[in-house]
Amino acid sequence: MARRHTATGSRAMASSQLDGKGKKLVLAYSGGLDTSTQLRWLADQGYEVVAFTANLGQGGGMNDEDFSGIEAKALASGAVKSYVLDLQEDFVKNYVFPVIRSNAIYESRYLLGTSLARPCITRAQVDIAMKENCTYLAHGSTGKGNDQVRFELGTYGLANLECVVPWRIPEFYNKFQGRNDLIAFAKERGIPIAMEAGNRPPYSMDDNMFHISFESGVLEDPAATAPDSCHRYTVPLEKAKETPDEVQIFYEKGDPVKVVNLGNGETATTPAAMLKLLNKLGGAHAIGRIDIVENRYVGIKSRGVYETPGGTILRAGHLDIESLTMDREVLRIRDGLSLKYGELCYNGYWFSPEMEFLQHSLDYTQRNVCGEVRMKLYRGNVIALGRSSPKSLYKQDLVSMDVEGGFDVALSEGFIKTNARRLQAYRFVNGSANPGPPK
Repeated sequence: MARRHTATGSRAMASSQLDGKGKKLVLAYSGGLDTSTQLRWLADQGYEVVAFTANLGQGGGMNDEDFSGIEAKALASGAVKSYVLDLQEDFVKNYVFPVIRSNAIYESRYLLGTSLARPCITRAQVDIAMKENCTYLAHGSTGKGNDQVRFELGTYGLANLECVVPWRIPEFYNKFQGRNDLIAFAKERGIPIAMEAGNRPPYSMDDNMFHISFESGVLEDPAATAPDSCHRYTVPLEKAKETPDEVQIFYEKGDPVKVVNLGNGETATTPAAMLKLLNKLGGAHAIGRIDIVENRYVGIKSRGVYETPGGTILRAGHLDIESLTMDREVLRIRDGLSLKYGELCYNGYWFSPEMEFLQHSLDYTQRNVCGEVRMKLYRGNVIALGRSSPKSLYKQDLVSMDVEGGFDVALSEGFIKTNARRLQAYRFVNGSANPGPPK
């Protein structure tokens, strides 16, 4: 897959990054071909490279990634030191759960799986930079994507560090026009690589415990059907389980605190364990898969296929328990804030004053969001079966058609006529309102 660039920014700034002598940086390192090549190339420029790999539960609990050999691979590729940090609980508790309790979503469909992983990685990367007395951070994101923005805005929001981005340095991207060039360089320099160019999937993937994404390659044509191999966290719908599963999720202050598989009693209570359990259950029922075209922050549209089984179930349960415990007008104001929250998360403003304000505001709405929800998982659907809460605003006697319950139906006539006043005034001046197309 070619990675051709047009340099329209400051060439002087990019060229100044070629001289790494006496400079120390932390590279966000996945162990893949791109970052392994970048690590060696940066070391060749004179940088002391500290490699950092984040374990965010890649594999989602179904086929977890093995990180055992990545430290040795980083050192073999030119790193002076390597960190591999298990951030699974931190990621779910401090990034996934805030998004769930805020009901954040981007453009009505995307649950922000890649977006919310970036600030988790960035914060840990900055911490390592401080510990190792580094003055630079580096990442492997391309110059056309959102991730470059997310990593760098996060960095500048957290510390006085500069970013080195190989894919924006002309000497790097002119040397490496595509994956064949990267592979040739890796072989020449003795960098361990996992596969030849012809053996790689025809698209790129990025995953964490919350989701997996597929994009680029054959998916760049929005009319093309995604290959069957784009099923990692969910099965195809036609292969979903024939029998439903039922789960019960308990919430406190908007966060899930316990998940129970009602079929076999399996229970999870830690953030990572709850998400992994729901991933397995939801994935078997083809829940949480979308294929969309979205608007990147950098101004172009992109096509992505996303699988978020556990997150889809948590969101459905959260919405359901909110319907029982949140005041109507607070909920409506919250819905507007949720849209802005999703936009800020997507665009990379996690460490910003506006996000700080929104998080505190949205968390305040969640103080009484508690209780349990029971749901059926079946063939792509998450179906609510029932819910209860000690903070429920639902009063059965009040809503019942069989008892008066303190609701004076005689007052309904006045309520209706009062609300009809403006409609009558409009009709008197303009005639009856016609919501159809203008004539």
